[in-house]
Amino acid sequence: MAGSPEAVAQAARLLLDGQIVALPTETVYGLAANALSSRACTAIFKAKGRPLEDPLICHVLDANAAEQLAVLTPLARALMERFWPGPLTLIMPKRACVPKIVTAGLPTVAVRSPAHPLMRSVLAACGLPLAAPSANPFGYISPTCAQHVWEQLGDRVPLIVDGGPCALGLESTILDISGPHPAVILRLGPLTAEQLEPVLGFLPQVAPKNAPMGPAGPVGPAGPAGPLIAPGLLERHYSPKCPASLFSQMPPVDTRPHACLFFKKPAKYLPSANCRVFWLSEDGDVHVAAQRLYAQLRILDTLGLQHLYLQQAPGADGLSSAINERLGRACSGNIAENEGPSD
Repeated sequence: MAGSPEAVAQAARLLLDGQIVALPTETVYGLAANALSSRACTAIFKAKGRPLEDPLICHVLDANAAEQLAVLTPLARALMERFWPGPLTLIMPKRACVPKIVTAGLPTVAVRSPAHPLMRSVLAACGLPLAAPSANPFGYISPTCAQHVWEQLGDRVPLIVDGGPCALGLESTILDISGPHPAVILRLGPLTAEQLEPVLGFLPQVAPKNAPMGPAGPVGPAGPAGPLIAPGLLERHYSPKCPASLFSQMPPVDTRPHACLFFKKPAKYLPSANCRVFWLSEDGDVHVAAQRLYAQLRILDTLGLQHLYLQQAPGADGLSSAINERLGRACSGNIAENEGPSD
C-alpha cells in the first residue's frame, strides 16, 4: 500500500493488534511489530526464519521514548541529540519491560530513532516502540524498496507500506555504549566513525567480527548457538544465493557464466558471452554506490549465473568501509584468486 494517512492508520491498527507490518526507513525496509509484546515479536522471527539468538533493534520517536526501554547515560543523550533521528543504533542497558525475545536474553537493548517520515508517522500513530529488522528472509539481501519485500515476504505480511526507495540503502551504524568499556562500533553503516568522533571525544574502533561485548569490551567470537549483542554480525549475511567473491582491481578470467559488479563504471572492461558487467556508480560516488548496492545484488541474483565477482570500494574508512563490510559478508569473506590486470 502506498504511503498515505490511510496506510499509516491501517499500519497502526495492525501493530496495536499484535500483527507485523513492513515499513520503510531511510536505511532499509523493516518488518515491524510491537517491541513490548513477545507474541508480536515472535511473528517477526517466524516470518523471516530468523534465529532467536539474533536480537532485534527497537525503533522509537525520540530520546524520551528510548528512555522507556533503556538506561540513558549523558553520552547516550548527547549522541541522540546530535544524530537522531537518523541511522545510529545505540546498544544500552535494557529496562525490565523489554521482552527477552527482543534482546536474545541479553541485558542490553538496541535502540534507534528512524528519520523516514512514514515510519515516524506510524510510530506516532500507534504509540509503541517497534522492533523492526530488515523485511527479508534471514541472511538474504536487505530490501530497499517495497517491491523487494513483496517478492520475498508478500504472503507472510498483512501490510507492506510503500515509502519509495530507501535514501541510504545500508543498515544503521550500531554503536555499543552499554558498559564501562569505550564506545565501539559493532556494525558499520551510513554514520561513520569520523562523524561520531566529535561527540565521543575519540575515534571509535570497530569490534572484531562476531565478537560479543562484555563489561570490559569484546570477549571473543560467539559460539554457534550463542547470542550476538547486535544484528548483522554473522560472517555470512546480506547475501545473494549465487556464490560470490571479492576482487580489488579487476576480476579473474572465468569461463563460467558469471557477472562482475564494479564500484565505478569501468572504462574498458566489456561484457562477453559468459560475463555480465554492472556497476554501482557512474562516477564513483560512494553515496550512490551505497544506495544502490542491495538492489544491484538482487538483480545479479536473478540472472541464473554460476558466480558473482564484487569489487571492493576504494578507501578504508568512511562509507567505503561500510560498503566493503557488506560485500565481505555477502561473499562470506571469499577473495577472488588470480585477479586480472588493472584497467
